Amino acid sequence: MQLGLIGLGKMGGNMRERIRRAGHTVIGYDRDPGLSDVASLAELADSLDAPRVVWVMVPAGAPTQSVIDELSGLLDAGDVVVDGGNSRWTDDEKHAAELAEKGIGFVDCGVSGGVHGLANGYALMYGGDAEDVAK
Repeated sequence: MQLGLIGLGKMGGNMRERIRRAGHTVIGYDRDPGLSDVASLAELADSLDAPRVVWVMVPAGAPTQSVIDELSGLLDAGDVVVDGGNSRWTDDEKHAAELAEKGIGFVDCGVSGGVHGLANGYALMYGGDAEDVAK
């Protein structure tokens, strides 16, 4: 499995490490260049094989909207964005509709586990089209 992960703070950074330990490829981006594997969202998108799956772990509201807006111009039909932050459900509906206009899938996935998730794993509550979830 190959995954792009945006937001490498305490939770996102630990998620990247846990997924890598499981043998998967994770390419991470954070606005802090010291945490990032790539220098930009464009480089992250270019580094992934299609269909691309990009998991977003940034704060809800304007930060998430900004990332969704930029990804909508970088991803192609058939790719999937997963919002793992604490976005309000009405924002998730909006993001799903915005991305659907370009044929990009959307999965809302609440993540619980905090900083202890690295050792103990995460509880994931997801919603979206079955085809997008399967990717």
